[in-house]
Formats: sequence, structure tokens, C-alpha cells
Amino acid sequence: MQDERIGSPAGTDATRRIPVSPNNPCPFLRALVAEGYVGGHIVPLPTLTRTIEAATGEGGLKKRLAGLEIFLVALIANGLGPLRLLRSWWSGAQLDALRDGPLDKHGVGSRILDAKAQVDDAEIVRLAGFGRDRVSPTGETERGLTSEEITSFMNANFERAKGFRRPIDRWLMNGEWPVLLNIMGKGEGEQRYLSVAEVRALFVERRLPDRIVARLAALPAPAPRSIIRLAGKLALWAMALVALVYVAIVGFPHQLQKVLPGTLAQLLPPPLPTVPPVTEAHWLDQNWSTEDRHWFHHASQGTATFAVPYDWFVALEQPVFYFFSRPGLLRDSGYLERFGFIPSPKSVNTDEASLRRFGYSGSSNAPAIPESAAHLRPTPVENLAGLPVGFARLAGVTNPITGKPEPDKIGLTCAACHAGSIRYKGVSVRFDGGPANVDLLKLEQATALSILYTVYLPGRFQRFATRVLGPDPDKATYNQLKRDLAATWASLFRQIKIQEKVFANDTLEGFGRLDALNRIGNQVFYTDLDISGLEGYKKNLHARDAPVSFPPIWSVPWFWWAQYDASIEQPLIRNAGEALGVFALVNLSPNSPPGDLFRSSVALENLDRIETMLRGPNPFEQNPKGFAGLKSPKWPSQIFQNDPAWKINATRVAKGRAIYAEICVECHLGPVSDPEFDSQFPDKSFWSPKETHWDPNGPVLSPVQKSVAGMGTDPAQANVLKLRKVDVPAFLDMQPARELGKVWGCPNIPAPSSTEMPFVYALMIAVDRTNRKWMDDHNISDADRAALWGKRGNCPNPTNAEQPHYRARPLNGVWATAPYLHNGSVPSLYWMLKPAAERPKQFCMGLRDFDPEQVGYRVVAEGEPACLPGETLFSALKADGLPVPGNSTLGHSLEGTPGPGKAGVIGRMLTEEERYDLIEYLKTL
Repeated sequence: MQDERIGSPAGTDATRRIPVSPNNPCPFLRALVAEGYVGGHIVPLPTLTRTIEAATGEGGLKKRLAGLEIFLVALIANGLGPLRLLRSWWSGAQLDALRDGPLDKHGVGSRILDAKAQVDDAEIVRLAGFGRDRVSPTGETERGLTSEEITSFMNANFERAKGFRRPIDRWLMNGEWPVLLNIMGKGEGEQRYLSVAEVRALFVERRLPDRIVARLAALPAPAPRSIIRLAGKLALWAMALVALVYVAIVGFPHQLQKVLPGTLAQLLPPPLPTVPPVTEAHWLDQNWSTEDRHWFHHASQGTATFAVPYDWFVALEQPVFYFFSRPGLLRDSGYLERFGFIPSPKSVNTDEASLRRFGYSGSSNAPAIPESAAHLRPTPVENLAGLPVGFARLAGVTNPITGKPEPDKIGLTCAACHAGSIRYKGVSVRFDGGPANVDLLKLEQATALSILYTVYLPGRFQRFATRVLGPDPDKATYNQLKRDLAATWASLFRQIKIQEKVFANDTLEGFGRLDALNRIGNQVFYTDLDISGLEGYKKNLHARDAPVSFPPIWSVPWFWWAQYDASIEQPLIRNAGEALGVFALVNLSPNSPPGDLFRSSVALENLDRIETMLRGPNPFEQNPKGFAGLKSPKWPSQIFQNDPAWKINATRVAKGRAIYAEICVECHLGPVSDPEFDSQFPDKSFWSPKETHWDPNGPVLSPVQKSVAGMGTDPAQANVLKLRKVDVPAFLDMQPARELGKVWGCPNIPAPSSTEMPFVYALMIAVDRTNRKWMDDHNISDADRAALWGKRGNCPNPTNAEQPHYRARPLNGVWATAPYLHNGSVPSLYWMLKPAAERPKQFCMGLRDFDPEQVGYRVVAEGEPACLPGETLFSALKADGLPVPGNSTLGHSLEGTPGPGKAGVIGRMLTEEERYDLIEYLKTL
């Protein structure tokens, strides 16, 4: 059977085609002109619209929506000036004057057609290289590109145009190849593809496929013009005004956000960076098997982070607008990558080539994870939706307040914030336990808008319902889903309106930062109380004004104190508290029997396994001594063997080692795995028997703590637990002196005179009770409870009683944790080793490249006030020159001799050479 002939209307051939101006660069329009369907000069917009509508083969509402998009694009194709728009609306689009217009990408696109309308056949061959052989509807095999492959092709075009491209060019590409796929594609759904042979005929011969010709041949003659021309023109003028608004929303949403009032601006999607193409991906070897690593990436903490069930989340569309195509799904990995998430396979039980695309090298020789000391069985994971690292499905949910079963939920995992990556020249290097580079606030905003758009924008709910319920749901089920989604939006909108005044004072978190402690407080002591039916606790809300960089978590299970501010001793409290903060369901209802309070969806069995995976066996029982759970990532010079910027300079390392021993050991202790350091400086060895920081009965390391005032660093995070207070319901009967003092033996715990108490006490009690309730519900024996709790108590740090402190951790893996200081205010190690006053006050974060020389992100001293679209600007100062709360870049400064009156000075000034020597040594840790 032969494939469809690529031809033209009866009676025409290549020698009789109508000439087309080289200033018409659109291949589809060139074919329409060449075959006589439209004129080659000025074409009235209605004529152009109805012609391309017919070519799409669509009917009904889809046809009208396609026509509206065509009308809007044609309206602006010759220029955006008021007179030019009026002329286009009145007379039509001038097809022989499209080149150099607003839609011309000036070589940033495919480059198949040059400025003289000559076809570069090599570029068609390149296009074919992005596709695969497909079976056509007639049974023949031909080369073609699906939507995903076309996206890869456009991304590659945009990338190779680096240096002369405009941000808008990537958006303009969506008005080219995806449109051709919609009009000329073969097949249905995700398998629909664009034939390369038909593309070649379209460009070279200006011929349309027979099926398009048949559609156009059936195009009815235009209706005679109405005598009431003026009324029609006025109606068109009104349509044009609406069209201009639509064009602005679709084409320039982020520019529009800057001029709209706050409420209207929030209705537009948040700006996101473009994802640079990745040519290679590598997960570094950190002593975990591929299977364990994938489990960590998708193991539920028992959280329902997002406001909709799992099935709804994977069915929602992205909150974006397009001229010629439908939005992709919110869950699409390529879209979520723009928020900073790392792609992840559906399963690691697949072939090696598939794993390699995601950076996995197959199964490793990593040791098996020990069984839980309390004999808990972790839940299995699946990632059938292909969600990125950090997303988990919470199955078998029971509402802790009502006791009724609920649909599966979707939540964030530990890996959402603690799996990191760097990018360098198209290579993605990935590692577990490091700081993620995600922007969770933007994801929250996008999810809320996706729900809003699905409720109110035409067509979206119908598509959503089809994905959730199937193609032919009964009317009652369909209508109930619509009511449920509308109710979800109403509840979400209510929360947004209640919280917006408080959050108006937020410090921008941006990529790679989160105000975790204040968010946990807002969730537990406002949102969870509100969900439980308690009113009057809005006063517990606090601005998110103390953002911090996501901390690395390798080695942490062996530290006596966790968190930057050394505030949490008990691992189970630390982990379950984090789960509550990202919305594990919990019962705080006054209508529940006392025995049901603090029942939750927290997955303690999974949190216990994660802690076991991180911790590993006793480091003093290893030979040589060392951490053997999740190991910190090693400098990946082997990945960039031909790049001198990644090579380790042994001479500099030797010099840097001596500087480390002189300056860094006092706070960060000796390096955890450098035998040469231990040999040269045995009295400073991290594993020395004389080391007073190790408790041999643990063993547990008590990291060095320094006062915030002495370090000179930003105090905001340390002050959260020191200063914040919350009001708790009286029926919960939270008594710090009893529950922390008597039960846990914590010293100096006061008895509050009312239900208002320090946030730190209320949180410790709430998490303690949640854990104990979980153990009661799961019939955990006394011996297993003791194993779960371990030897550490649930007490506040007495060091912080007088003044807040920060903890200094060992610097293993420090190269992978930029930007630096606890609040992520210093872009690289180079700037960390400069005097604090000289550090940049601004820099941009997003999907930018890593700098292996300065180790972090290369930023000039003056900063980077002009960020690329979608990036977030870290700034230490407001526009009026006043400091931004939580964003100080000061402290931890090498500029002289420490002493009284020199807050923030920690050591002598380094020369430029010494700076790079120490950086080179830090790369090896």
C-alpha cells in the first residue's frame, strides 16, 4: 500500500505554481499562496482565518478556538504599533511583508529557510535526526517527529542560537512547529507525528499533503458581505481589543505582570526559566545502590503537600496559554524541571540505556540497607507517572479526623529538598543529600492557578474530567467532580486571601532556599488547626522572612544537634516535624476523642528507613574510620577529563591543606576522609581519640557552635525558635514543663501562664505526640519504641537559652553546597573567602551553570540585577537601600585577627593565591 501522495489541487504542477515573495517566511502560508488558496499580498483576516481553520480539519469549538488563535497571530504579524494593528484589522495581513516582523526569529529557529527563501537541505536532514521511523496510518514506514521530539528540536535550536537569541524566540517557536504538527500531523494523541517527507515537500516544493488539499477543496464559498458593514467593523474592533489582551496574556505574560495590579498579576503564571538541554546526566556514587536511591527519591513521608488528590494532580494542565496548542500537563517532567526538579525514571527495573538517560549507571556494589532496628517495613514505591525526584504517591489514606478512607494523595519527599545537582556545559551532575535547587513557592502558585484555570477556562475541565474519569463518564459523576474541584479552589482561595497580608512581608525564597521553620509553624499552628475546624488562630501565621539554603544531610545522623541553629537533638522529632511541615495530615480536632488526637498520615516506617540509609554503620568500626551511610559526593573531575577547569592541582591542594589546618579546623574540625591531613596534623584529626567533640557512648559528634553575634551572620533563622510564639488550643493541654521537663528530663523548662508559649516548645510537643500516637496505632512494643527513639532526648539546646547559635558542620562535600552561609547569600567559595564587605549584594538563581574555578556561581562584585526570565534575584538590600530581612551577606569574614569589637571576623586576610589554594583543597573533601 502506498503512502499518501503529497500533491496540490487538480490541474496544477510545480511549473505552474504562483510565485511567492521571499519576505513571506512561513512555509505553510507559502504553500497556500503557491497553490492559489490565498493571495500573496494583503489577505483579509477572515479569509486567512477560515482557510487555515479548514486546513486543520477540526470542527465545532476546536475549530473556532483555532480560528481565534490564527486571527490574533495574523493581527500582530506585521507590527505591534497602533496604526499597524488598525491597518491589519481593517485590510488584512500583508503576507509579503512578514519578514522582520514581530514573529520573525531572525535565524533562531530551524534555519531551513534563509532570508532569500532558499531551502537548506542539510537542516531538513538535521530535523529528521530528532525523529524516529513511524508507521503511517496507511501502513508505510516513514520518518516523523512527535510533540516531545519537536520540543527537543526546538530546544536545540534555541540553544545553538546562544548569543543572539531573545527570550521571546523560544515562545515564538510554539507558533511554528507545534502548529504544523496540529495541522499536518498523522496519528492521534501522544503518537501523533509530523512527517519529514511532508515537511520537505512543504518547504522545497511548496506542496500540501492530499488530505489538506481535500479539506481546502471542501471549503465553502464565503458568505456575501452584510450591508451593515459598519456594525460588523465595530464588532471586529471589539474583537480586536479582546484579541490584543489575549495576545498580551499569551505572548507577554511576565511583562504584563509587571504593570498589572497585584491581584490581577497573581492570575498569570509565574515566570519560569528555560531548561537548558542536557547532553549527559550522572548520579555520583555515594554508597547507595540504584534501587535504594530511587526508593529515597519517591518514598512518601506520609504527606499530602498539594491541595488535590494524586489522580487530579496528574490530570491537571499547566497554567499557561498558547496560541496554537493545548497546555501540557502539570506533572510533565519537562515542565517541573523548570522549577528546579530533577527528572526521574518510572522504574529502575529497566535496561541500562534507559537508566543512563536519567544519569543512573545501573546497580552498584553498594551495601544493603540494614533492617529497621524496630522491625518496621518501609512501603514500596512506584513512579508510574514519571514524576521528577521528590514526588511521592501516598496510598491507602485514611482521614485522621473522620477515620474515613480518602483518595491517594501526592506529596513531596525528603529528596525534594535534599537531592542536588549542578549543570556545566550541557552536563548534569546529580547527588543525593545535597541542597536542591527548587523553587517551591512558584510550584505552589502554579498548582493553585492550574486548579483555577481548570475550573473557569473553557475546555479545560472537560479534558481534566476525561483524564480522571475516562472518556464517557456518567453525568452525575462528571458533575460531582466539577463541584469537588470548585470546592477545592474555593477552599484554597480562602486560605490565600487570609494569608496574603501576612505573606506580603515575606522575604523572597527563590531557587534553592526555603523558610522551613516558619513554614512548619504556619502549617501546624494555623493550617492544621483550621482544617480541624478551629478558628481564631490566624495570629499564629508568621511572615516567611528567614529563608535558608537547603542543608546537606550526609553525615547528619551522627551529629548531636541538627538544623543550622543547632535546635533539634532527637532524629525522630526532626524527621516527623519536617513531614508535618509539608502537610502530613494530622488530627487536631476539638470534636475528636482525646485518644484520637495527633493521629496522622506520617509514614514513620519510611522516615526510620531514610534515617538508617543516611546513617549507616558505626563510623568507628570502619577501617579506616569513616562515615559509611550516604557518603558526601566527590569532586567529579572524572566526568570532565578533558576540561582543565575540573582538574585537581596537587600543589595547590598541599598548600590549601596547611591553610585549612590553620584557619578552618577550629570550627569545622579536621576533614573526615583525608589520611594525609591526619598524618601531618594528628592532633587535629577528626577521628583522633583525643578529639573532645565525640561522645564515645553514642558515638555522636557534638559539632562546634558559635554565637550568631560572634559570627556576624544573619540572625533571622536562629531567632525563629528563639523569639516566635504561638497560641495553642486549651483542649490540647500542652504543658512544656510536664512533657519536656518531666517526661524527657529537659532542664529549665518554664510553665507558661497561658496557652501562648514559645514556638519551639509547642512544636516539640506536637511532633512528640504525633510520633507516640503512630506507635500506639501500630502496636509498637516497648523495646521497638526504645530502638526508634534511640538515646537522644527531645530537649531544646541549652546553648541557645541566652543567645542563639549556629552550628558549624564538617566540610565534606562542601563543593556541592553553593550558595554559601546558612541563608544562601554568598554565591561561591571564592566570595566566602573574601572579606564580607566585598561580597556581591545581588545575584541570580535558577538553572544556571556551575563554575568549577570559584566553586559555585561566578558573580561579579557589583552583582547581577538583570536576571534572565524566570530566574530569582537574591538581594541583600531593598530598592531604598535598607537591608532585606534574612538576607545579610555579612559574617564569617576572613579579614584580620578575631577579637573583641570585631564581630564576624574569623581569621586573617588571605592573599588571592591562598584563596585559590584553599578552594582547591576544599574541592577534595
